[in-house]
This record gives sequence, structure tokens and C-alpha cells, in this order.
Amino acid sequence: MDGDFVIGGVFSIHLYKHTLRYNYTTVPEPLRCTGSIDSRQLRFSQAMIFAIEEINNSTELLPGVKLGYQIHDSCTSVPVTVHVAFQLSNSLDQAFHTGDNCSQSGMVVGVVGESGSTPSMSMSRIIGTFNVPQVSHFATCACLSDKMQYPNFFRTVPSDQFQADALAKLVKQFGWTWIGAVRSDSDYGNNGMASFLLTAQKEGICVEYSVSFHRTNPRSKIQRVADVIRRSTAHVIVAFIASAELRLLLEELSREASPPRQWVGTEAWVTNRDMLKYRFCAGAIGFGIEQSVIPGLRDFLLDLSATKVASSPVLTEFWEVVFNCRLGTFTATGERMCDGTEDMQTLQNPYTDTSQLRITNMVYKAVYALAHALHNTLCPDTNSSTHCDKYNKLSLEEVLNHLKKVKFNLNGYDVSFDANGDPVAKYELVNWQKSHRGSIEIVTVGHYDGSLPAGQEFQINTNLVFMEGVTKVPKSVCSDRCHPGTRKVLQKGKPICCYDCVRCPDGEISNSTDSLDCTPCLHEFWPNAESNTCLPKPVEFLSYDEVLGIILAAFSVGGACLTIMTAVLFYQHRTSPIVKANNSELSFLLLFSLTLCFLSSLTFIGAPNDWSCMLRHTAFAITFVLCMSCILGKTIVVLMAFKATLPGRNVMKWFGPLQQRITVACITFIQVLICTIWLVVSPPFPIKNLTVYKKRIILECALGSAVGFWGVLGYIGLLAVFCLVLAILARKLPDSFNEAKLITFSMLIFCAVWITFIPAYVSSPGKFTAAVEIFAILASSFGLIFCIYAPKCFIILFKPEKNTKKNLMNRK
Repeated sequence: MDGDFVIGGVFSIHLYKHTLRYNYTTVPEPLRCTGSIDSRQLRFSQAMIFAIEEINNSTELLPGVKLGYQIHDSCTSVPVTVHVAFQLSNSLDQAFHTGDNCSQSGMVVGVVGESGSTPSMSMSRIIGTFNVPQVSHFATCACLSDKMQYPNFFRTVPSDQFQADALAKLVKQFGWTWIGAVRSDSDYGNNGMASFLLTAQKEGICVEYSVSFHRTNPRSKIQRVADVIRRSTAHVIVAFIASAELRLLLEELSREASPPRQWVGTEAWVTNRDMLKYRFCAGAIGFGIEQSVIPGLRDFLLDLSATKVASSPVLTEFWEVVFNCRLGTFTATGERMCDGTEDMQTLQNPYTDTSQLRITNMVYKAVYALAHALHNTLCPDTNSSTHCDKYNKLSLEEVLNHLKKVKFNLNGYDVSFDANGDPVAKYELVNWQKSHRGSIEIVTVGHYDGSLPAGQEFQINTNLVFMEGVTKVPKSVCSDRCHPGTRKVLQKGKPICCYDCVRCPDGEISNSTDSLDCTPCLHEFWPNAESNTCLPKPVEFLSYDEVLGIILAAFSVGGACLTIMTAVLFYQHRTSPIVKANNSELSFLLLFSLTLCFLSSLTFIGAPNDWSCMLRHTAFAITFVLCMSCILGKTIVVLMAFKATLPGRNVMKWFGPLQQRITVACITFIQVLICTIWLVVSPPFPIKNLTVYKKRIILECALGSAVGFWGVLGYIGLLAVFCLVLAILARKLPDSFNEAKLITFSMLIFCAVWITFIPAYVSSPGKFTAAVEIFAILASSFGLIFCIYAPKCFIILFKPEKNTKKNLMNRK
């Protein structure tokens, strides 16, 4: 249609370009489109005409200016699009008419289109040379935002960069980390998928396969893509693909039974109602352009008069296809003539479907955006009135600059462009759901607004339906999630989403799902059975609450009681010959020291502290030395008594009671001095031993000074050896002085116990170190009391007739 200014329109109304055969002998045929008509694209072209007629009838926008249009079919072909671009460029020449009516008749001031990204790029490079604004309604490739290459390109549909980010976040939202990817082998598919894969990688999503094809590829290529989908383990397919390619792929998949797959799509096909016939894709989810209402459009679409149809070859072809009749005077055999009874009102076709106007609204807004830019160029506001001067020379560069600044509201939607010529990214999240009638419907289940802050862009409803009609989110992972207590170990040669879940090593935990590393617990903590939290290690020491502690404490107290009972028995018979003959003073002192020896073992039971650690070693050391000094005194007394019976010997005056007391005191004082030095220089102290056991803490006493500890034991051992030597020397004395034999036997037991104690003490772990020490104390103490006092108690209690001076003085 002619006008003062013309807006060009380029749509992919047909699916294919006619294949030309060049014989290089004749002039090639003109480029033309062929194949079936895309009813939706035809609706887009009619929406453009509707918008231009609406603007021409407006008194506010471009008053007094008539817009014309030139609509071309590109059939998504780059050569055809380039040809159309040159045709539109030829309309830029000014045509002056004679007379008073002088205008720029037919000058193209802008172009709406193309539907595809690749053709749009080709067209922009041509018409951009002449500063002709281009506003696309459906070209979404992010590459077109590059103003260095495409300075004249604008679009009313959001860039794929926004959609790619939204798709990756959507996939992540449902926990799908193992997906397949299918794309068109075009700028739209390749660039869009590249943006998606980059964002998906950042979101931790792995791609099992990424395949591409073009609708012009041979069927064998499409079959290979279908086979890849059938064999894959990923249950989710992200399809960055045009409707024409997807239709071919779904046809191929429908020929052979295929496993159910969850399809995730882009606006290029997920809102295309033509695709709903593939019922095995029910549950598909994706982003679509916001749907809107364009008042009066449906009536305009249905108002196809015979004259209007006959004047357009495209409308004629469309009419004949949808009504299965022929317009004109000649028909082929078997074809019927259109008789005028055909009714557009009864036609069920994407052309007449205005229930969800999405891309159609993008065409509508594109026309209005160009009209507003032209209005701002021709019609400056003066004195609150608008006057459009259509006769002034028009600069397309000025129109282009005004298009960058355009901002208006259309049917409740804001229209504007950013610095890259892109609108604000707003999408509807749509879902293919089966209706109660059994048909597949496109249902809006959420929204995405790219202008909102990060993390608030999504608004998703809960009434989603996925593949096979389930409402539960299907799983699509290469490996199941690693629960707390395990960590991920990547499988060699596979993506990062394929891993094994390995239990955390001893002493380490992971308290989050899909943990990459395990965290060591602090030294005083240990993992629980699930290895997902650190618990305080149980503190272990020899206590009165356990069986071993109770048994040792019982023997200790029992030994002390036995010693006290022996002392009481000796005290009651203190005047008897057997008590008097065995040096009663040293005997009572020995019984006292043995009682302390038994009781000193109790200091090794219970939780160690500063005082108990210092007391346990020094107490048993001093009491044992006191015990050894008493035994040494008794042994010397026995030897001196025997020597005193020889003629001319009076040695007992040198080892009387006073000398015995001094000897015991001096020997004991040396041990007290050693212990004092030990406690002053480096005393024993309580420690938490974390090295013996991994899972528990041993609370024990550190020696402080090893020299002090082994010095104390060495002194006791020296006294014991000295006593043993003297006892051996006195073992052949007459029977009346047979206490030497008892001392010899007791010292043998004592030395045997403490010799075996050393390796047992060094090798015993944890609380058993204290138990070994207690056992050594008790065993040596019981050995002494039984060997030295048991025979005498037996005579006192059961053989009183032998408890006489005569019997004791009797010699063999």
C-alpha cells in the first residue's frame, strides 16, 4: 500500500526457498518461496497492516500523514532476505511530483522484521548502510545487540541472553543437573545455546550431549539426532530451536517409541500452538513472550473479502489451502471451486487464533515504535498543538536517533529500548498441560522479569505438570546427590556432574549436601556415626564407675583392711614370743607402711587433677621406701642377731632400736628429698592424651620429669635388691630365725612384679597405664604381707602351742 512514508515488513510466511538449478546457459529464475504457508507468520503480517491502518486513522499519532507498507516473504532464507533488503533500499530515492503536491512518496522509513536472527543480520548489514531503522519482532540472537555491527537494529522481543540466563536458572530451580541440548544450526540456535551453556556451567549444570541440525539437512542427520536423544540418560532436553526444525525432529521421534523426556523450550516454539499436536511432549515447560490483547485485531483478521484475497497471491494460496478449494476459473481434476460459502468465522487455524497474542503483539509494538520515531521527527510540539510537516526533507539518521529515545505505553505495556536496542526482558513461564477435554493447552504458570533485583526475577506457581502428566518434579542427574557425611569424587573422564559419593575419612565430616571436601574435626571432637557433625570425644580415665576401677579399689581397700587386721592381731599378742622375737616395733611400722601402700593405689583412680597427679606418684614412692626401709631393718636385725650369738661378738649394741629408727628415717628421707626436687622442678600434671586413640580422649597424668619418675622407681628398686641380697645371705640361719627366708621370698615376688611392671607400664595405652601401676602396687603389697605375716598369723591363731619361747629357741 502506498503512503507518504512506507514501512517495510519482512516475514517468513513460507517455509522453504525454491531450489534453483543453474545450467549457466539461461538466465536464472527469480528467487521465490515455496512450501506450505506458516499461518502464524501470515497473522504477523496482517497484524502489521492492522497497526498501520490504526495509525492512519489516529488523530494523535502522525496526524495528516499516511503510512504505507511493503510486505515481503523471506521464507527464512538469507538469499531471499538479502534480495528483499535491496528491494527496500531501492525505495529510498526521493520521487518529486509536479504541481503543488510535492512529497517523498514511497520512501521507506523503517523495516519491521525479519522473524529469524540470521536473516535479520544479513538485512541489517545492507539497510544499515543507509541508516534505515530495523525493528525485529522475533529475532532474539544476543549477537544483534552489538551496536558496532548492527547500529540500526532494534527489537521488541527480548534478547536471547536474557532467555538463556532465565532457562539456566529454571533448570537449576528444578534440580536438573544432567541435560541434553538440541539447537538449530543457525545464528539463533548456536548463539542462544552458547549463552545458555555458559550460564548453565556457572550454575553447575552438565550437558550430556549438544546436537544441532538445520531443516535443510538430509533426513539421515535428523535421524542421528533422534537416536542420540533415545540413547541418552538425561531425562531433560533444552531445545534452543526454531519451530520448523523442531517439527522435523518430533516427527522423527514419533516414528519409533522413545523414552519420555522433559522438554524445556524457548519462545521460538513453546508458545506455537501448531506444536501442540505432538502429545508426547506434554509437560513441556519454557518461556514465552507475555500474551496481550489487541482490540479489534480478530475482526480485522476475519475480514477477508473476496477482493482482498484475490488481490494478494499469499492470501489466495492461504484461502485455497484452509478451505480446500480453488479460486479462479480453472481447476484441476478432483478439485472443487470456491463458491463463496467459505466462512472465516468457523475456521480453526493459528491465523484466527487470537487467544494468546504474544509475538503478534511484538509486531504491533514494532510498527508503533517506528511510527512514534517518525512522529517525533516530523511533528514537533508547538503551542500545545501538533503539526506534521510531511513535505520537509526527511533524514533517516534523525528517525534512527528518535527511535533510540522512543518511550510510550501501548495497551498497558511500556515500549522502550536500552542502549543496545533491546527492550526490558519479561517472559511468561508456560507449561503444556492436558485439559479436561484431553487436548494439550498452553498454560501460564509463572513470570520472569529481568528488571527486578537478582534472586527476585522468578515467580513460579505450584500447578506445574511435567512429562507423563506427573506433578512431581522428575529427576535428571548423572549421579544422585551426596548426602552429608560424604564428599564428591569426580569420575575420571566425565563431566563434573558425574561423581561417586565417598564416605568422609576418619576424623572428618561434611554437613552439607554435595560437599566437595570433608572438614576435619577439632582435636577434641570426633564425627558421629553419620559423619555429618562433630561431637566432643568421650573423656576416658580409670574411674570408680567402671568394673576395673571398682575391682582395683576393692582390692586396695581389702588389702588395707587385711593389714589393719594383722596389726590388731599383732597388738593383741604383742607380749607373745613370736611377736617379740620378730622385732615388734619394725613389724608395726612395716604394717603401717603397707597400709599406706594399699591406700596410695586409690589416688590412681578418678579424674586426674594437679593435686592427684602429684600425690599419686610421690605417695606410693615414699610409702614403698618406708616399707623397704622397715624390711631392710628387719633383715639387718636378723643378721646382727645371728652374729651376736657367736662368742666374743657384741654387735647388737651398734644396731639397737635407736639405730633402727635412724636407719629407717634416713632411708625414707632420701626418697622424700628426691620427690621434693621432682615436684619443685617439673611436677606431674594432668593432660588430655589425643594420640593413643582417635575417637576418645585419655585423661592421664604426665610425668613432668621422666628423670624424677625413674629416679624414684630406681631408688625403690635399689632398696629392694639390697634387701634381697641380705635376705639371701640370711636364708641359711637356724629355723628360730627363719624370718629371713620369708623376707627372701617376699623380695623375690616384689622384684618380679616390678621388673615385669616396666615393659607393661611403657606399652599399656590410656587408662590401663594407671591400672598396671595399681596392679604392681597391690601385687607387691599383697606379696609382702602374705609372705612375711601370714605364717606368723597362722601360728598365733591356729598353732598357739608353737608360740612359746622354748619352741622359738629350739635349734635343729
